[in-house]
Amino acid sequence: MVTIVGMDAAQTIRDAVSRVTDLRQAAESSPPLQAAILAVKRFQARRFALTYADLLKSTVYQGAARFFLEELYGDRDYSERDAQFARIAGALQRIFPDQAVATAVSLASVHALTEEIDHEMGRAWLAQSFAACPAESLRYVKAWKQVGRAADRNLQLKSILALGRDLDRLTRTNGLRMMLKLMRRPARTAGLSDLQEFLESGFDTFAQMSRIGGETEKFLLMIQQRETSLMEELFLVEDDVVAARFAGLQL
Repeated sequence: MVTIVGMDAAQTIRDAVSRVTDLRQAAESSPPLQAAILAVKRFQARRFALTYADLLKSTVYQGAARFFLEELYGDRDYSERDAQFARIAGALQRIFPDQAVATAVSLASVHALTEEIDHEMGRAWLAQSFAACPAESLRYVKAWKQVGRAADRNLQLKSILALGRDLDRLTRTNGLRMMLKLMRRPARTAGLSDLQEFLESGFDTFAQMSRIGGETEKFLLMIQQRETSLMEELFLVEDDVVAARFAGLQL
C-alpha cells in the first residue's frame, strides 16, 4: 500500500472520516435503515466467524483471525476511533512515526469504503420484503447481488490484505515496538487511546506470527483465497444455494 505522509495523510484521513460521518448521520436519521445496516454488520461478523472457525481455534492464527474479526470485519461501533482520527489528522506525523502514519491512513481509507458498501447493503436489505426473504441468509445474498460493486469489493479485500502486510512490516522495523510503548502517555494525553490500542494490538498480533516464520503470508493468503471464493459464489451461484451455506447464522 502506498505510504502517504504530511498534508496528504491528514487530508486522506479527514476525507475518510468525513465520509463515514456523513453515512452514519444519514443512517441515524432513519431508524429502519440504521437497524438494517447493523443487521448486515452482525451477519457479516457471524459469517466471518463461520468461514474462519478453524483459524479462530488455531494456536498459530487465532490472534490474527480475532484481530481481523474485531478490527476489520466486526460489528463494533468505531465512532470513537473515527473521532480520534479526525482529531489527529493535522498532527499525525508529530505524534506517530511514519510507518504508523501509513498504517493509520490505510485503516481510515478501508474503513470508509467498508462503511459505504455496508450502507448500500443496508438499503438493499431493507428493500427485501420479509415475505419473500424470511431468512436473513437469503436476504443477505439478495442484497449483495443488488448492490453489486464487484470492483469495489475486490478493492476492499486488497486494501484489507495490504493493511495486514503494513502491520507485518511494522514488526520488522527496529525499535518500533519500544517507540509504540513510549507513545502511550502522549497518545492518551491527546485523546488517541483507541488508535494507540489498534496499533499496539496489530503489532503484537503480527509479531507473534512473524516469529514463527512465514505464517503471516500464509494467513493473508488464506484470507484472500476464502474471501475471493466467497465473493465469486455470492455473485454467480443461485441465491438459495449460497444462502443455504449461511443457514446456521440466523439470530
